[in-house]
Amino acid sequence: MPQITVEYSESLDVTFDRPGFALALHPVVVETAAARIEACKTRFLPTEDNVVGAEADGHAIVHITLALLPGRTEETKAKLTEAVLELLRGHIKPTDGVATLHASAEVRELDPSYRRYEE
Repeated sequence: MPQITVEYSESLDVTFDRPGFALALHPVVVETAAARIEACKTRFLPTEDNVVGAEADGHAIVHITLALLPGRTEETKAKLTEAVLELLRGHIKPTDGVATLHASAEVRELDPSYRRYEE
């Protein structure tokens, strides 16, 4: 915990500094949500096909899901998603062929069945 998933349009591959974003994101999660830095895990999932409204071209999507153990207030969750979106702005540069970037973030609670181990 936290389990962080970043889904992003493949068209952003060259202009999205993914490692830089993750390394900057982890301290924000620690500070905002009282997590431990060594517990932060981020994975990036490129999406090949994206359609927005009636258009298949000119749009790129980034959606960030932060899954945390229960116990954070709604205020904390909202503060974290705002901070994540602000941080994201600094790690994506304009991309040829992308007129609009649709960015979103959400915090959800891990299910009580969540378990983990490290070796």
